Amino acid sequence: MHRTESVVFLSLVLDLFAFTIPLPLFPRLIEWYTLRESSDPSGFLSRTLQSISFIRSIFYKSSVNSQRWDVILLGGLMGSVFSTLQFLVSPKIGSLSDKYGRKRILLISMIGNILSAIVWIQSTTFASYMLSRVIGGLSEGNVQLAIAILSDITTVANRSKALAHVGIAFAVCFCIGPPIGAYFASRPLPHSLDSWGLELNIYVVPAFLSLVLLVVETIFLLAFLPETRAKSSAEKEKPSSATLSTPLSRHVSGKGNSTCSDDINRAPKANVDERLTTLKTLRWQHFLFLGIFSGMEFTLTFLTFDLLDWNNRQNGVLIGSIGVLSALLQGGYVRRSMSKVGEGVMARRGVLSCALGLTFLSIFPIYVSVRPALAMKLLQGGAVCLAFTSATVVNALTAYASLQCDEGGFDDVTGKPKEEHPQLAKGRALGQFRSSGQLGRAVGPLLACASYWTFGPSVTYAVSALAMFAISTNMRSVAVKRSL
Repeated sequence: MHRTESVVFLSLVLDLFAFTIPLPLFPRLIEWYTLRESSDPSGFLSRTLQSISFIRSIFYKSSVNSQRWDVILLGGLMGSVFSTLQFLVSPKIGSLSDKYGRKRILLISMIGNILSAIVWIQSTTFASYMLSRVIGGLSEGNVQLAIAILSDITTVANRSKALAHVGIAFAVCFCIGPPIGAYFASRPLPHSLDSWGLELNIYVVPAFLSLVLLVVETIFLLAFLPETRAKSSAEKEKPSSATLSTPLSRHVSGKGNSTCSDDINRAPKANVDERLTTLKTLRWQHFLFLGIFSGMEFTLTFLTFDLLDWNNRQNGVLIGSIGVLSALLQGGYVRRSMSKVGEGVMARRGVLSCALGLTFLSIFPIYVSVRPALAMKLLQGGAVCLAFTSATVVNALTAYASLQCDEGGFDDVTGKPKEEHPQLAKGRALGQFRSSGQLGRAVGPLLACASYWTFGPSVTYAVSALAMFAISTNMRSVAVKRSL
């Protein structure tokens, strides 16, 4: 692995580890704030829960556990707030990194993340905790800047392989972060802090762990991350001999007998208008896919709680197994195969897998009571399909989007900066691409919940499966295009 790739991967692990620690704590945090603020019906949390309860009752009137449903939905709403803020700021963060450099903007965003963790530690009201989430949503830039940095230092031939590290970091951290967060949530407050008489958040221990991870990440980036924005083509990581012998047509679609041996002999990129059109298509597909997929992710725990009465541990095992399988697929299959079959083809395979998994989940409720063994096999089959989807789609679409960007850097002959189209600069283009996905993550869970409570799980997942098949059909043109 290239040295800068290693630095980016390790920083991503630290960042995503800190990000995933509080995920399993949302329901418990809300319950804690509810107990503290129940005596104030006009408080921020009380009014928020009243609004959620009213909206939920329009779609679903529960005779039991209605308060728990509201708490779960509020947890999803908190995630939607974060994604909405990311939708707004991601293009700006990318543009600023094009202008001022990746490292400088990344370090500034880390200051915001550290401030978010500090506010969480001291948040004894729901309003102050939401403030920490807002600060984090406005500051988080590690993932998109990591993608831009990896795009800066790699050639078009090995970029997909390098960007697979982002997906691997996600899968690893989403497997280990939530369990560790839950473990430290049960640890008592250190006596040294308790003796100070400070009023701190009930989960100050996992909050402090997140703060430590973010501080370590910032120091690590400051010490070891080079600036990559103006990297010349001569300094970029060269593809291995195996990659050099890979035919261009196989890089795209797995077919053909081209004998091109390196980037110089590869077909030139499409013209500006074609690449802008492709990026627009990819942003739209990214939005639609993540809107549906994130809705499925959020309602999956509803499904197992509603029909199987699973507890948090059982749901954790299900989600964790999907994460582990996804990490194995990314490291063992996606990273090695994407450059051979092509980014568009790999993304389409993942979307088709998601459609199949959602089909399994739509049939699952029918057999829960009459044939429970078959129902469990359907649930397990759906989980395997969704793990393949997690390992492929976003990684492939992101790699495809990065290949549409101008390469930038300096001309190796004249030493002058290469001219870039403003809309094809990596930071801006990839920031807009990420923004589209974050908008999908913001609206997807809310729409999925409304459908789940109004029409039930079978209809919700069946319609989602049909939508995924439609997206897959729309991706045919992208899957056969050359990504270079």
